[in-house]
Amino acid sequence: MIELRNLTKSYPSQTEPAVKSVNMHVEKGEFFGLLGPNGAGKTTMIEMMTTLLLPTQGEIMISGQKLERHRVDLKKKFSLVTQEYSLRSDMNLNQIMELQGRLHGMPIKRIRSRSDELLEVCDLVKHRKKIVRKLSGGMKRKLMLCRALLTEPEIIFLDEPTAGLDLMFRRQMWDLLRKLNEEGLTIMLTTHYIEEAEALCHRVAMMRSGEIVRLENPRKLIMELGEFSVDVFDGNVTKSYYFENKEMALAFASTIENRINIRSTSLEDVFVKISESGVEIS
Repeated sequence: MIELRNLTKSYPSQTEPAVKSVNMHVEKGEFFGLLGPNGAGKTTMIEMMTTLLLPTQGEIMISGQKLERHRVDLKKKFSLVTQEYSLRSDMNLNQIMELQGRLHGMPIKRIRSRSDELLEVCDLVKHRKKIVRKLSGGMKRKLMLCRALLTEPEIIFLDEPTAGLDLMFRRQMWDLLRKLNEEGLTIMLTTHYIEEAEALCHRVAMMRSGEIVRLENPRKLIMELGEFSVDVFDGNVTKSYYFENKEMALAFASTIENRINIRSTSLEDVFVKISESGVEIS
């Protein structure tokens, strides 16, 4: 569905490229995550894949065809939800959706029927006559998603869509995204919330300094490191040891006199381990 070939983005003001020779492939119907800290290159990747930025080098292929700014036929296949709120604050939800549809040349009847469907799914119908400035942050995020889905794209790019949301709205967004993906929508998500990538993504690309340091299924990454962790507290120092199963973790813990904590390994452990040791996990 999406293929990146040696994708690179450099800026004259920076000594190092923002994105360095990235190669990867996203399958149709996949929920794919770009995971990394701020400044890792996630947003730059998304901006190139949606033609907001032009690559310095490399190619982006959509359904086997090279994506360029003039390829309107390919650009119709995807929508983008940005980090920043990009909604007219003086318009209500109906007006936001109608404007989006008209910009894309949709018939008015289809705009209204599709808007009804999406606002219902996102639990925004009762707010449809409110102007945007009176919506909560979570409602604005869901409205941006509705707007992006109005044109029935095959791919949706989500750039940190739950940033700043409280736990309730974040869980609601997760449930909605899972449902959309189960219906066949290809989703590419950028996030620095490690639990979000672990909960949603079929595969994650872990980024650091513009490079992908590891690309794999989250569960497989966890299993490679060790399914259970023993955290050993010795004064102000904490060390973590990873084991294939709980029995091995318990056997090790029984030999330790310091304070300990036995828990299931998370994707955060993998990310920290990669950050500490480079590309290798173990």
